Amino acid sequence: MSVGMPALDQGVLARRDEIVAALRRIVPGEGVIATEREMRPYESDGLTAYRQLPLVVVLPGTTAQVSQVLRWCFENGVKVVPRGAGTSLSGGALPLGDGVLLGMGKFNKVRRIDFADRVAVVEPGVTNLAITRAVEHAGFYYAPDPSSQIACTIGGNIAENSGGVHCLKYGLTTNNVLGCELVLITGDVVRLGGGHLDAGGYDLLGVVTGSEGLLGVVTEVTVRILQKPETARALLLGFETPEAAGDCVGKIIAAGIIPGGMEMMDRLATAAVEEFVHAGYPLDVEAILIVELDGPRAECDHLVETVSAIARDCGAVTVRVSASEEERLLFWAGRKAAFPAVGRISPDYYCMDGTIPRARLPYVLQRTRELSEQYGLRCANVFHAGDGNLHPLILYDANDADQLARAEAFGADILRLCVEVGGVLTGEHGVGVEKRDLMPSMFSQIDLAHQQRLKCAFDQKGLLNPGKVFPVLSTCAELGRMHVSAGRLPFPDIPRF
Repeated sequence: MSVGMPALDQGVLARRDEIVAALRRIVPGEGVIATEREMRPYESDGLTAYRQLPLVVVLPGTTAQVSQVLRWCFENGVKVVPRGAGTSLSGGALPLGDGVLLGMGKFNKVRRIDFADRVAVVEPGVTNLAITRAVEHAGFYYAPDPSSQIACTIGGNIAENSGGVHCLKYGLTTNNVLGCELVLITGDVVRLGGGHLDAGGYDLLGVVTGSEGLLGVVTEVTVRILQKPETARALLLGFETPEAAGDCVGKIIAAGIIPGGMEMMDRLATAAVEEFVHAGYPLDVEAILIVELDGPRAECDHLVETVSAIARDCGAVTVRVSASEEERLLFWAGRKAAFPAVGRISPDYYCMDGTIPRARLPYVLQRTRELSEQYGLRCANVFHAGDGNLHPLILYDANDADQLARAEAFGADILRLCVEVGGVLTGEHGVGVEKRDLMPSMFSQIDLAHQQRLKCAFDQKGLLNPGKVFPVLSTCAELGRMHVSAGRLPFPDIPRF
Protein backbone atom coordinates (compact mmCIF):
# COMPACT_ATOMS: atom_id res chain seq x y z
CA MET A 1 0.00 0.00 0.00
CA SER A 2 1.18 3.53 -0.74
CA VAL A 3 -1.13 4.97 1.93
CA GLY A 4 0.20 5.26 5.48
CA MET A 5 -1.51 3.09 8.10
CA PRO A 6 -0.86 2.44 11.81
CA ALA A 7 2.23 0.33 12.52
CA LEU A 8 1.44 -3.36 12.97
CA ASP A 9 1.21 -4.52 16.58
CA GLN A 10 3.82 -7.26 16.76
CA GLY A 11 2.36 -8.57 20.00
CA VAL A 12 -0.99 -9.16 18.30
CA LEU A 13 0.69 -10.82 15.30
CA ALA A 14 2.53 -13.19 17.66
CA ARG A 15 -0.83 -14.22 19.18
CA ARG A 16 -2.53 -14.91 15.84
CA ASP A 17 -3.16 -18.62 16.48
CA GLU A 18 -4.63 -17.82 19.88
CA ILE A 19 -6.87 -15.13 18.38
CA VAL A 20 -8.12 -17.42 15.60
CA ALA A 21 -8.87 -20.20 18.08
CA ALA A 22 -10.79 -17.84 20.39
CA LEU A 23 -12.87 -16.50 17.52
CA ARG A 24 -13.68 -20.02 16.32
CA ARG A 25 -15.09 -20.80 19.74
CA ILE A 26 -17.43 -17.81 19.37
CA VAL A 27 -18.33 -18.35 15.69
CA PRO A 28 -17.96 -22.09 15.00
CA GLY A 29 -18.08 -23.91 11.67
CA GLU A 30 -17.19 -21.84 8.62
CA GLY A 31 -17.54 -18.53 10.44
CA VAL A 32 -13.80 -17.86 10.68
CA ILE A 33 -11.53 -17.55 7.62
CA ALA A 34 -7.81 -17.67 8.36
CA THR A 35 -5.94 -18.90 5.28
CA GLU A 36 -4.28 -16.42 2.94
CA ARG A 37 -6.06 -17.70 -0.17
CA GLU A 38 -9.52 -17.55 1.41
CA MET A 39 -8.91 -14.08 2.87
CA ARG A 40 -7.75 -12.65 -0.47
CA PRO A 41 -11.27 -11.46 -1.55
CA TYR A 42 -11.35 -9.28 1.57
CA GLU A 43 -8.02 -7.48 0.97
CA SER A 44 -9.68 -4.33 -0.37
CA ASP A 45 -13.02 -2.66 -0.84
CA GLY A 46 -14.14 -0.70 -3.91
CA LEU A 47 -11.01 1.46 -3.68
CA THR A 48 -8.80 -1.26 -5.14
CA ALA A 49 -5.69 0.92 -5.36
CA TYR A 50 -5.03 -0.01 -1.71
CA ARG A 51 -4.86 -3.63 -0.54
CA GLN A 52 -4.00 -5.36 2.73
CA LEU A 53 -4.74 -8.87 3.97
CA PRO A 54 -6.51 -8.89 7.36
CA LEU A 55 -5.23 -10.82 10.37
CA VAL A 56 -8.36 -13.00 10.21
CA VAL A 57 -11.92 -12.73 8.84
CA VAL A 58 -14.94 -13.44 11.06
CA LEU A 59 -18.47 -13.87 9.69
CA PRO A 60 -20.95 -13.77 12.60
CA GLY A 61 -24.59 -14.60 12.03
CA THR A 62 -26.27 -13.23 15.16
CA THR A 63 -26.14 -10.09 17.28
CA ALA A 64 -24.96 -12.22 20.19
CA GLN A 65 -21.97 -13.41 18.16
CA VAL A 66 -21.11 -9.85 17.12
CA SER A 67 -21.29 -8.81 20.76
CA GLN A 68 -19.03 -11.65 21.91
CA VAL A 69 -16.47 -11.02 19.15
CA LEU A 70 -16.26 -7.31 19.94
CA ARG A 71 -16.08 -7.89 23.69
CA TRP A 72 -13.25 -10.41 23.25
CA CYS A 73 -11.34 -8.02 20.98
CA PHE A 74 -11.86 -5.17 23.45
CA GLU A 75 -10.61 -7.20 26.39
CA ASN A 76 -7.61 -8.48 24.42
CA GLY A 77 -6.63 -5.26 22.63
CA VAL A 78 -7.32 -6.46 19.07
CA LYS A 79 -8.44 -4.00 16.36
CA VAL A 80 -11.65 -4.58 14.38
CA VAL A 81 -12.64 -3.39 10.90
CA PRO A 82 -16.38 -3.80 10.13
CA ARG A 83 -17.27 -4.65 6.52
CA GLY A 84 -20.55 -4.75 4.63
CA ALA A 85 -20.57 -5.62 0.93
CA GLY A 86 -17.14 -4.05 0.34
CA THR A 87 -18.43 -1.51 -2.19
CA SER A 88 -16.94 1.49 -0.35
CA LEU A 89 -15.03 3.81 -2.68
CA SER A 90 -12.99 5.53 0.05
CA GLY A 91 -11.12 2.59 1.60
CA GLY A 92 -13.40 2.60 4.64
CA ALA A 93 -13.32 -1.21 4.83
CA LEU A 94 -9.60 -1.55 4.08
CA PRO A 95 -8.36 -4.31 6.42
CA LEU A 96 -5.55 -4.04 8.94
CA GLY A 97 -2.78 -6.62 9.01
CA ASP A 98 -3.14 -6.87 12.79
CA GLY A 99 -6.92 -6.54 12.92
CA VAL A 100 -10.03 -8.70 12.71
CA LEU A 101 -12.20 -8.09 9.64
CA LEU A 102 -15.82 -8.40 10.81
CA GLY A 103 -17.95 -9.31 7.78
CA MET A 104 -21.68 -8.69 8.16
CA GLY A 105 -22.81 -10.54 5.03
CA LYS A 106 -24.85 -13.14 6.92
CA PHE A 107 -27.19 -10.45 8.28
CA ASN A 108 -29.35 -10.52 5.14
CA LYS A 109 -32.95 -10.86 6.30
CA VAL A 110 -35.92 -8.51 6.13
CA ARG A 111 -37.33 -8.90 9.64
CA ARG A 112 -40.56 -6.93 9.51
CA ILE A 113 -42.57 -4.65 7.21
CA ASP A 114 -45.26 -2.33 8.55
CA PHE A 115 -47.10 -0.59 5.72
CA ALA A 116 -49.45 1.23 8.11
CA ASP A 117 -46.51 2.91 9.86
CA ARG A 118 -44.46 2.97 6.64
CA VAL A 119 -41.37 1.33 8.10
CA ALA A 120 -39.29 -1.76 7.40
CA VAL A 121 -36.97 -3.47 9.88
CA VAL A 122 -34.05 -5.15 8.14
CA GLU A 123 -30.65 -6.60 8.91
CA PRO A 124 -27.57 -4.61 7.83
CA GLY A 125 -26.55 -7.10 5.13
CA VAL A 126 -29.77 -6.57 3.15
CA THR A 127 -28.94 -4.77 -0.08
CA ASN A 128 -30.32 -1.32 -0.74
CA LEU A 129 -32.38 -2.49 -3.73
CA ALA A 130 -33.72 -5.52 -1.83
CA ILE A 131 -35.63 -3.20 0.52
CA THR A 132 -37.54 -1.73 -2.42
CA ARG A 133 -38.07 -5.21 -3.89
CA ALA A 134 -39.61 -6.33 -0.59
CA VAL A 135 -42.22 -3.55 -0.53
CA GLU A 136 -42.86 -2.60 -4.16
CA HIS A 137 -45.76 -5.06 -4.51
CA ALA A 138 -47.74 -2.73 -2.21
CA GLY A 139 -46.71 0.42 -4.08
CA PHE A 140 -43.87 1.43 -1.73
CA TYR A 141 -40.12 1.92 -2.12
CA TYR A 142 -36.97 2.93 -0.21
CA ALA A 143 -35.86 6.34 -1.49
CA PRO A 144 -32.02 6.48 -1.25
CA ASP A 145 -30.68 4.74 -4.35
CA PRO A 146 -26.88 4.74 -4.82
CA SER A 147 -25.65 3.54 -8.20
CA SER A 148 -24.36 0.41 -6.46
CA GLN A 149 -27.79 -0.30 -4.93
CA ILE A 150 -27.91 -3.81 -6.40
CA ALA A 151 -24.85 -4.71 -4.29
CA CYS A 152 -24.34 -2.19 -1.47
CA THR A 153 -25.98 -2.98 1.87
CA ILE A 154 -28.04 -0.82 4.21
CA GLY A 155 -25.39 -1.26 6.92
CA GLY A 156 -22.75 0.19 4.61
CA ASN A 157 -25.18 2.94 3.58
CA ILE A 158 -25.46 3.95 7.24
CA ALA A 159 -21.68 3.87 7.66
CA GLU A 160 -21.17 6.28 4.74
CA ASN A 161 -24.51 8.15 4.81
CA SER A 162 -25.07 7.18 1.18
CA GLY A 163 -27.30 9.17 -1.14
CA GLY A 164 -28.12 8.41 -4.74
CA VAL A 165 -29.84 10.01 -7.69
CA HIS A 166 -33.04 10.79 -5.77
CA CYS A 167 -31.48 12.27 -2.63
CA LEU A 168 -32.06 15.84 -3.87
CA LYS A 169 -35.78 15.58 -3.07
CA TYR A 170 -35.98 12.62 -0.70
CA GLY A 171 -32.80 12.94 1.32
CA LEU A 172 -29.75 10.87 2.18
CA THR A 173 -29.62 7.76 4.34
CA THR A 174 -29.74 9.91 7.50
CA ASN A 175 -33.12 11.28 6.40
CA ASN A 176 -34.58 7.81 5.82
CA VAL A 177 -33.26 5.75 8.73
CA LEU A 178 -35.41 5.90 11.86
CA GLY A 179 -33.52 3.57 14.20
CA CYS A 180 -30.84 0.94 14.60
CA GLU A 181 -29.44 -1.67 16.94
CA LEU A 182 -25.76 -0.97 17.60
CA VAL A 183 -23.11 -3.16 19.21
CA LEU A 184 -20.31 -1.20 20.89
CA ILE A 185 -16.68 -2.34 21.03
CA THR A 186 -17.30 -3.37 24.66
CA GLY A 187 -19.95 -5.83 23.49
CA ASP A 188 -22.82 -3.75 24.87
CA VAL A 189 -25.92 -3.67 22.66
CA VAL A 190 -27.85 -0.40 22.44
CA ARG A 191 -30.89 0.76 20.50
CA LEU A 192 -31.04 4.19 18.90
CA GLY A 193 -34.32 5.60 17.60
CA GLY A 194 -37.04 3.23 16.42
CA GLY A 195 -40.22 3.13 14.36
CA HIS A 196 -41.40 6.48 15.69
CA LEU A 197 -40.85 9.86 14.05
CA ASP A 198 -38.18 11.15 16.42
CA ALA A 199 -36.48 10.20 19.68
CA GLY A 200 -35.85 12.31 22.74
CA GLY A 201 -32.39 13.16 24.05
CA TYR A 202 -29.23 13.50 22.00
CA ASP A 203 -29.46 12.56 18.31
CA LEU A 204 -27.07 9.61 18.58
CA LEU A 205 -28.62 8.03 15.49
CA GLY A 206 -27.46 11.07 13.54
CA VAL A 207 -23.99 10.66 15.02
CA VAL A 208 -23.78 7.00 14.05
CA THR A 209 -25.04 7.59 10.50
CA GLY A 210 -21.95 8.48 8.51
CA SER A 211 -19.51 7.39 11.25
CA GLU A 212 -17.69 4.95 8.90
CA GLY A 213 -17.48 2.03 11.32
CA LEU A 214 -15.58 4.03 13.95
CA LEU A 215 -18.26 4.00 16.65
CA GLY A 216 -19.95 0.60 16.60
CA VAL A 217 -21.39 -2.21 14.49
CA VAL A 218 -25.01 -1.99 13.30
CA THR A 219 -26.96 -5.26 13.54
CA GLU A 220 -30.52 -4.07 12.78
CA VAL A 221 -31.97 -1.08 10.91
CA THR A 222 -35.42 0.53 10.84
CA VAL A 223 -35.96 2.48 7.62
CA ARG A 224 -38.69 4.74 6.31
CA ILE A 225 -40.54 3.48 3.22
CA LEU A 226 -42.48 5.81 0.92
CA GLN A 227 -45.42 5.39 -1.43
CA LYS A 228 -44.46 5.62 -5.06
CA PRO A 229 -45.53 8.92 -6.65
CA GLU A 230 -48.55 8.89 -8.93
CA THR A 231 -46.50 10.03 -11.92
CA ALA A 232 -42.80 10.24 -12.74
CA ARG A 233 -41.35 11.62 -15.97
CA ALA A 234 -37.74 12.19 -16.96
CA LEU A 235 -36.28 14.84 -19.25
CA LEU A 236 -33.08 14.20 -21.20
CA LEU A 237 -31.34 17.51 -21.90
CA GLY A 238 -28.23 18.04 -24.04
CA PHE A 239 -25.93 21.09 -23.91
CA GLU A 240 -23.05 22.37 -26.01
CA THR A 241 -20.91 23.06 -22.92
CA PRO A 242 -20.77 21.57 -19.39
CA GLU A 243 -20.94 25.12 -18.05
CA ALA A 244 -24.33 25.64 -19.73
CA ALA A 245 -25.61 22.43 -18.16
CA GLY A 246 -24.34 23.58 -14.77
CA ASP A 247 -26.07 26.93 -15.22
CA CYS A 248 -29.32 25.14 -16.02
CA VAL A 249 -29.12 23.19 -12.75
CA GLY A 250 -28.95 26.39 -10.73
CA LYS A 251 -31.81 28.03 -12.61
CA ILE A 252 -34.13 25.05 -12.14
CA ILE A 253 -33.60 25.14 -8.37
CA ALA A 254 -33.84 28.96 -8.34
CA ALA A 255 -37.27 28.62 -9.97
CA GLY A 256 -38.46 26.79 -6.85
CA ILE A 257 -38.50 23.37 -8.51
CA ILE A 258 -37.05 20.41 -6.58
CA PRO A 259 -36.79 17.50 -9.03
CA GLY A 260 -36.90 13.91 -7.84
CA GLY A 261 -33.42 13.62 -9.32
CA MET A 262 -31.09 15.73 -11.43
CA GLU A 263 -27.96 14.08 -12.81
CA MET A 264 -25.23 15.24 -15.16
CA MET A 265 -22.65 13.50 -17.36
CA ASP A 266 -20.04 15.02 -19.64
CA ARG A 267 -19.25 13.93 -23.20
CA LEU A 268 -16.71 11.25 -22.26
CA ALA A 269 -19.02 9.62 -19.73
CA THR A 270 -22.04 9.89 -22.04
CA ALA A 271 -20.24 8.16 -24.91
CA ALA A 272 -19.06 5.32 -22.65
CA VAL A 273 -22.55 4.82 -21.21
CA GLU A 274 -24.33 4.94 -24.56
CA GLU A 275 -22.03 2.27 -25.99
CA PHE A 276 -22.68 0.12 -22.91
CA VAL A 277 -26.43 0.58 -22.31
CA HIS A 278 -27.83 2.07 -25.57
CA ALA A 279 -30.10 4.42 -23.66
CA GLY A 280 -30.51 6.80 -26.59
CA TYR A 281 -28.26 9.54 -25.24
CA PRO A 282 -27.21 12.27 -27.71
CA LEU A 283 -23.54 11.94 -28.68
CA ASP A 284 -23.16 15.36 -30.33
CA VAL A 285 -23.29 17.35 -27.06
CA GLU A 286 -20.69 18.15 -24.40
CA ALA A 287 -22.94 17.38 -21.43
CA ILE A 288 -26.34 15.90 -20.65
CA LEU A 289 -28.73 16.41 -17.78
CA ILE A 290 -31.36 13.90 -16.66
CA VAL A 291 -34.10 15.64 -14.70
CA GLU A 292 -36.89 13.61 -13.10
CA LEU A 293 -40.13 15.22 -12.00
CA ASP A 294 -42.69 13.33 -9.93
CA GLY A 295 -46.01 13.87 -8.18
CA PRO A 296 -49.62 14.28 -9.35
CA ARG A 297 -50.01 14.09 -13.13
CA ALA A 298 -51.15 17.71 -13.53
CA GLU A 299 -48.19 18.96 -11.51
CA CYS A 300 -45.76 16.84 -13.54
CA ASP A 301 -47.15 18.15 -16.83
CA HIS A 302 -46.70 21.73 -15.65
CA LEU A 303 -43.17 21.15 -14.34
CA VAL A 304 -42.09 19.38 -17.52
CA GLU A 305 -43.07 22.45 -19.54
CA THR A 306 -41.35 24.80 -17.08
CA VAL A 307 -38.09 22.85 -16.96
CA SER A 308 -38.06 22.45 -20.75
CA ALA A 309 -38.37 26.22 -21.13
CA ILE A 310 -35.56 26.85 -18.61
CA ALA A 311 -33.33 24.35 -20.44
CA ARG A 312 -33.90 26.03 -23.81
CA ASP A 313 -33.16 29.43 -22.28
CA CYS A 314 -29.84 27.95 -21.07
CA GLY A 315 -28.96 26.78 -24.59
CA ALA A 316 -30.15 23.16 -24.55
CA VAL A 317 -29.88 21.65 -28.03
CA THR A 318 -31.62 18.41 -27.04
CA VAL A 319 -34.87 18.27 -25.04
CA ARG A 320 -36.53 14.86 -24.79
CA VAL A 321 -39.31 13.86 -22.41
CA SER A 322 -39.82 10.20 -21.53
CA ALA A 323 -42.93 8.97 -23.33
CA SER A 324 -43.36 5.83 -21.22
CA GLU A 325 -42.24 4.26 -17.95
CA GLU A 326 -39.90 2.02 -19.92
CA GLU A 327 -38.17 5.02 -21.51
CA ARG A 328 -37.87 6.77 -18.14
CA LEU A 329 -36.20 3.71 -16.65
CA LEU A 330 -33.91 3.48 -19.69
CA PHE A 331 -32.73 7.06 -19.14
CA TRP A 332 -31.84 6.12 -15.55
CA ALA A 333 -30.35 2.75 -16.48
CA GLY A 334 -27.67 4.57 -18.41
CA ARG A 335 -26.81 6.90 -15.54
CA LYS A 336 -26.70 4.09 -13.00
CA ALA A 337 -24.38 2.09 -15.27
CA ALA A 338 -21.95 4.98 -15.64
CA PHE A 339 -19.26 3.53 -13.38
CA PRO A 340 -19.06 0.09 -15.05
CA ALA A 341 -19.36 1.76 -18.47
CA VAL A 342 -16.32 3.93 -17.79
CA GLY A 343 -14.53 0.82 -16.57
CA ARG A 344 -14.73 -0.49 -20.14
CA ILE A 345 -12.70 2.40 -21.58
CA SER A 346 -9.86 2.44 -19.04
CA PRO A 347 -7.92 -0.25 -17.14
CA ASP A 348 -8.65 1.59 -13.87
CA TYR A 349 -10.43 4.70 -12.66
CA TYR A 350 -10.28 6.73 -9.45
CA CYS A 351 -13.74 7.88 -8.33
CA MET A 352 -13.83 11.14 -6.40
CA ASP A 353 -16.65 12.43 -4.19
CA GLY A 354 -16.61 16.14 -3.38
CA THR A 355 -19.62 18.39 -2.89
CA ILE A 356 -19.89 22.05 -3.85
CA PRO A 357 -22.47 24.85 -3.88
CA ARG A 358 -24.57 24.48 -7.05
CA ALA A 359 -23.72 28.01 -8.17
CA ARG A 360 -20.03 27.05 -8.47
CA LEU A 361 -20.64 24.12 -10.84
CA PRO A 362 -19.55 25.93 -14.03
CA TYR A 363 -16.30 27.16 -12.44
CA VAL A 364 -15.41 23.80 -10.89
CA LEU A 365 -16.06 21.95 -14.16
CA GLN A 366 -13.78 24.38 -15.98
CA ARG A 367 -11.02 23.97 -13.37
CA THR A 368 -11.37 20.18 -13.51
CA ARG A 369 -10.73 20.25 -17.27
CA GLU A 370 -7.65 22.38 -16.68
CA LEU A 371 -6.39 19.93 -14.04
CA SER A 372 -7.01 17.06 -16.46
CA GLU A 373 -4.70 18.71 -18.97
CA GLN A 374 -2.16 19.52 -16.25
CA TYR A 375 -1.90 15.91 -15.07
CA GLY A 376 -2.25 14.33 -18.52
CA LEU A 377 -5.12 12.08 -17.45
CA ARG A 378 -8.64 11.88 -18.82
CA CYS A 379 -11.52 12.61 -16.46
CA ALA A 380 -15.14 11.57 -16.97
CA ASN A 381 -17.59 13.71 -14.97
CA VAL A 382 -20.63 11.95 -13.54
CA PHE A 383 -22.47 13.52 -10.64
CA HIS A 384 -25.57 14.38 -8.67
CA ALA A 385 -25.94 17.86 -10.13
CA GLY A 386 -28.94 18.86 -8.04
CA ASP A 387 -27.08 18.79 -4.73
CA GLY A 388 -23.61 19.54 -6.13
CA ASN A 389 -22.19 16.10 -5.30
CA LEU A 390 -19.40 15.52 -7.85
CA HIS A 391 -18.08 12.11 -8.92
CA PRO A 392 -15.17 12.82 -11.30
CA LEU A 393 -13.75 9.53 -12.61
CA ILE A 394 -10.02 9.89 -13.21
CA LEU A 395 -8.86 7.32 -15.79
CA TYR A 396 -5.46 5.69 -15.30
CA ASP A 397 -3.55 2.41 -15.45
CA ALA A 398 -2.73 0.96 -12.02
CA ASN A 399 0.16 -1.02 -13.54
CA ASP A 400 1.90 2.30 -14.15
CA ALA A 401 3.10 3.68 -10.78
CA ASP A 402 3.50 7.16 -12.23
CA GLN A 403 -0.10 7.21 -13.47
CA LEU A 404 -1.37 6.10 -10.05
CA ALA A 405 0.61 8.88 -8.35
CA ARG A 406 -0.72 11.44 -10.84
CA ALA A 407 -4.28 10.18 -10.35
CA GLU A 408 -3.98 10.55 -6.57
CA ALA A 409 -2.55 14.07 -6.90
CA PHE A 410 -5.23 15.02 -9.45
CA GLY A 411 -7.95 13.73 -7.14
CA ALA A 412 -6.52 15.59 -4.15
CA ASP A 413 -6.53 18.83 -6.14
CA ILE A 414 -10.18 18.32 -7.09
CA LEU A 415 -11.13 17.86 -3.44
CA ARG A 416 -9.12 20.90 -2.36
CA LEU A 417 -10.94 22.83 -5.08
CA CYS A 418 -14.28 21.71 -3.62
CA VAL A 419 -13.31 23.07 -0.20
CA GLU A 420 -11.92 26.25 -1.75
CA VAL A 421 -15.28 27.15 -3.34
CA GLY A 422 -17.19 26.53 -0.11
CA GLY A 423 -17.89 22.80 -0.44
CA VAL A 424 -16.81 19.70 1.45
CA LEU A 425 -14.47 16.75 0.93
CA THR A 426 -17.16 14.10 0.67
CA GLY A 427 -20.84 13.89 -0.16
CA GLU A 428 -21.65 10.20 0.30
CA HIS A 429 -18.55 8.00 -0.13
CA GLY A 430 -17.01 8.88 3.22
CA VAL A 431 -13.48 9.87 4.19
CA GLY A 432 -11.91 6.44 4.81
CA VAL A 433 -8.24 6.46 3.90
CA GLU A 434 -8.75 8.19 0.55
CA LYS A 435 -9.53 11.66 1.97
CA ARG A 436 -8.06 11.20 5.45
CA ASP A 437 -4.90 13.21 4.83
CA LEU A 438 -6.95 16.04 3.30
CA MET A 439 -9.06 16.56 6.42
CA PRO A 440 -6.82 19.44 7.66
CA SER A 441 -7.69 21.36 4.49
CA MET A 442 -11.27 21.55 5.79
CA PHE A 443 -10.97 21.24 9.57
CA SER A 444 -8.63 22.85 12.08
CA GLN A 445 -6.67 20.73 14.55
CA ILE A 446 -9.13 21.82 17.24
CA ASP A 447 -12.07 20.65 15.08
CA LEU A 448 -10.46 17.26 14.51
CA ALA A 449 -9.57 16.85 18.18
CA HIS A 450 -13.19 17.41 19.20
CA GLN A 451 -14.38 14.89 16.60
CA GLN A 452 -11.94 12.35 18.02
CA ARG A 453 -13.22 13.03 21.53
CA LEU A 454 -16.65 11.99 20.31
CA LYS A 455 -15.16 8.73 19.04
CA CYS A 456 -13.56 8.23 22.47
CA ALA A 457 -17.02 8.24 24.06
CA PHE A 458 -17.85 5.13 22.01
CA ASP A 459 -14.40 3.53 21.64
CA GLN A 460 -12.02 4.51 24.41
CA LYS A 461 -9.20 2.22 23.24
CA GLY A 462 -9.42 3.25 19.57
CA LEU A 463 -9.87 -0.32 18.36
CA LEU A 464 -12.69 0.23 15.83
CA ASN A 465 -11.41 0.92 12.32
CA PRO A 466 -8.25 2.86 13.32
CA GLY A 467 -6.29 4.67 10.62
CA LYS A 468 -9.45 5.89 8.89
CA VAL A 469 -10.91 9.43 8.78
CA PHE A 470 -8.44 11.10 11.18
CA PRO A 471 -4.98 12.09 9.86
CA VAL A 472 -3.37 12.01 13.33
CA LEU A 473 -3.45 9.01 15.65
CA SER A 474 -4.31 10.08 19.19
CA THR A 475 -5.26 8.12 22.28
CA CYS A 476 -8.25 9.25 24.30
CA ALA A 477 -5.98 10.09 27.26
CA GLU A 478 -3.95 12.43 25.07
CA LEU A 479 -7.08 14.10 23.70
CA GLY A 480 -8.29 14.66 27.24
CA ARG A 481 -5.45 17.07 27.87
CA MET A 482 -4.67 18.30 24.36
CA HIS A 483 -4.27 22.03 23.91
CA VAL A 484 -3.31 23.57 20.60
CA SER A 485 -1.63 26.95 20.90
CA ALA A 486 -0.19 29.08 18.11
CA GLY A 487 -0.43 26.14 15.76
CA ARG A 488 1.94 23.98 17.86
CA LEU A 489 0.68 20.48 18.55
CA PRO A 490 1.58 18.53 21.68
CA PHE A 491 2.86 14.95 21.44
CA PRO A 492 5.00 15.47 18.33
CA ASP A 493 6.00 11.79 18.38
CA ILE A 494 2.46 10.62 17.50
CA PRO A 495 2.33 9.33 13.89
CA ARG A 496 0.91 11.95 11.51
CA PHE A 497 0.14 10.39 8.15
